Amino acid sequence: MNHFKRLFGITFGLVAAAACLLFVLENQQGIEVSFLGWATPQWPVSVVVIFAFLLGMVIGPAIGWFIAARGRRRVRRAALAQRAVQSPSA
Repeated sequence: MNHFKRLFGITFGLVAAAACLLFVLENQQGIEVSFLGWATPQWPVSVVVIFAFLLGMVIGPAIGWFIAARGRRRVRRAALAQRAVQSPSA
């Protein structure tokens, strides 16, 4: 079973690498991206798409981490408030 998992992982990795290579080779035409007055030089479409994908891989988990941290702070504050109510003030 472990051998099958390793073979499947290697096969999946090779197929993914081949798909990425094919995507890069098929999308060589240059484009210019402009946003809020800022413009990039002419880059291949594949570079722009891969950059956007990698940026999303960074921003998505960062937003999730901030939301989770805010939730943990709320839980911690509620627990502290609950302890303050339960403890005698004498």
